[in-house]
Amino acid sequence: MAVVTAVCISEKKGVQKKAVPEISVKKNHGIEGDAHAGDWHRQISLLGEESVDKLRAHFPNLAAGAFAENILTKGIILYELPIGTKLRIGETLLEVTQIGKECHTNCAIKIVTGDCVMPREGIFTIVLEEGKIKAGDTIEVV
Repeated sequence: MAVVTAVCISEKKGVQKKAVPEISVKKNHGIEGDAHAGDWHRQISLLGEESVDKLRAHFPNLAAGAFAENILTKGIILYELPIGTKLRIGETLLEVTQIGKECHTNCAIKIVTGDCVMPREGIFTIVLEEGKIKAGDTIEVV
């Protein structure tokens, strides 16, 4: 079973995010209080614990949000999902719009961690149905 392990936000783009107890997700906007929110195709970012684990051998203390992901997951290979896949997470419904991204040169995340898995294995979604998401919520491919 796929599950959310952490939810994270930041007030600025290009920095690590901080874990919060829950996030409030709005249709056509993204996460309230997050710098990446807005009416565009990358409202919410997701990254798997399995991807982060690839770097934890070198950086064992990588916290949730280290790669600027909004939602950290376990039990689902996110980057293998096709664009257009719908995910039921907590009360929400998200749609995958992009797999990976171009990494900023010398971004704060890469400087701190030495690598960034987000450009290779992170995914981005838009919000179709709003609600709350928190650690422990299940993830279902619809």
